[in-house]
Amino acid sequence: MEISALTRSVVKSNHAVISPDGYVNSVVPGWTNCRVNVLINEQMGARLGQTLITANEGCTLHGTTAASQIFFYVIGGQVTVKAGTSEKVLDSGHFVYIPSGQSYRFDHFAPGTQLVTFHKVYEKLEGYETPPILFGDAAYVPAPTYLGDPALRLQVLLPEHLSFDMAVNIFTYDPGGHLPFVETHIMEHGLLYLQGQGIYMLDHQWYPVKKGDTIWMAPYCQQWFTAMGKEPAVYIYYKNVNRYPATL
Repeated sequence: MEISALTRSVVKSNHAVISPDGYVNSVVPGWTNCRVNVLINEQMGARLGQTLITANEGCTLHGTTAASQIFFYVIGGQVTVKAGTSEKVLDSGHFVYIPSGQSYRFDHFAPGTQLVTFHKVYEKLEGYETPPILFGDAAYVPAPTYLGDPALRLQVLLPEHLSFDMAVNIFTYDPGGHLPFVETHIMEHGLLYLQGQGIYMLDHQWYPVKKGDTIWMAPYCQQWFTAMGKEPAVYIYYKNVNRYPATL
């Protein structure tokens, strides 16, 4: 018999590891016939939101963004998306960015389709327009080596343009690949493991992580990762970018 008091999930003041064994479903208005797991949000001290959506029969997602922008990524399955004047069928690896002040509708889900979302309050920059609705496919996004290491590859899914104040990337590590140094920076992260496993160091604490796990890292939470096992480790992650580092 399993002991129900055991979990790999950990929530600290500046980081968290959320494993699927502790998921609790939430109700989100406009998101119907689906399981919604709110994995990261401001209640834990974060300045982003991250959810996991699993579609049941008859699932629909519809709404209008207000202050926040939303990035949707299809982990697996298929769904039809209407946003602005566009309507597209999204498959695994496809994504859509919905800026603030825009309506969207997702329907015609294939059974079991899963989406991960990243939400951030948009900070408009003087002299730049709010970004448009953007559709994309990770399969067609270049994956150059990271800092010259062929074991590490980084895909940048959103344009590197000052109108964007958030970035979403996919990081791939071959077995044995690791970050070349311990990172200490102002950027906040929310990430979801799409494949593989490894060891993540967060604030000098060590955590085994694998496919399906979520990690939150507050600004200046020191971080380092190495991939383990027989397949590449892959995660999709959010970070805040392109804005003044202080509000003074």
